[in-house]
Amino acid sequence: MKLKTKICDLLHIEHPILQGGMAWIAGGKLAAAVSAAGGLGIIGGGTASPSWLENEIIIARKLTTKHIGVNLMLTGPHVKEHLDLVIREKIPVVTTGGGNPGPYMEALKNAGIKIIPVVAAVALAKRLERLGADALIVEGTESGGHIGEMTTMCLVPLIADEVTIPIIAAGGIYDARGLVAALALGAEGVQMGTRFICAQETDVHPAYQEKIIKARDRSTVVCGLTTRHPVRAIQNPFARDFLQAEREGRNKEELSLLGQGKYPLAAVEGNVDQGSLLAGQISAMVKHVQPAGDIIEEIAAEAHVIIKRLGGLSWPS
Repeated sequence: MKLKTKICDLLHIEHPILQGGMAWIAGGKLAAAVSAAGGLGIIGGGTASPSWLENEIIIARKLTTKHIGVNLMLTGPHVKEHLDLVIREKIPVVTTGGGNPGPYMEALKNAGIKIIPVVAAVALAKRLERLGADALIVEGTESGGHIGEMTTMCLVPLIADEVTIPIIAAGGIYDARGLVAALALGAEGVQMGTRFICAQETDVHPAYQEKIIKARDRSTVVCGLTTRHPVRAIQNPFARDFLQAEREGRNKEELSLLGQGKYPLAAVEGNVDQGSLLAGQISAMVKHVQPAGDIIEEIAAEAHVIIKRLGGLSWPS
């Protein structure tokens, strides 16, 4: 079953589903599997070296001829090298996070690359539309990793009413119910991160996946509110220590040192007690590891059923 929206036309994909470009987790195998299934797979550049990113692009292109994207972390140490690489490799779609992509947009647009920034506020969405963004990923506070303050339910329609370019909802989306709800709110598609952490093709330690599968509805906490860079993660000894440090009034520099390197410690090395388990509130819905293609196909098929059922509803006369 195919559900075609403006995002499908813009990105040349079959289903309006994007996989989040999660640093340390979303490599070439995952991106290829998502794209091959009709979504848009995205390699997470993060803080990785340019050689790592180049190798993951090669891996993805060996596995699929479909379009793939790359996420540029604008606060990363290699952002300029990553920018040059995606232009040289003719990557068709770039998503951005961690800052304002304005200084890089001209170069990307001149290369014919579609630019889709992640936004968590109306003002930034409007500014990036003026600067030439092709679409926007509107991310609510339910998501994992760095978050804003507003929920997806409120933020998506607010931004949909203020911009003319397509928007993609992110945060708190697990299955077809989330996709159909996002469409009703004014989005043209969804981006999903946490569910794809438990895809078979994901480059993540199995212990991290197991923590997500075992998560309950209140398992995630928000750390870093006092630093103004809050992140959502699954509660564990490290998260409890960090929150205690915040309550004690530790300064921003001390907290930054406390959190340094904790995400790859969990995602790559599998230290799920002292690492940071970045994940969204939908963790409690994830029950098993499965192929990325099965996730895409399942959501597409269920969306068709839900839309058909809703179409049969009527108001009492």
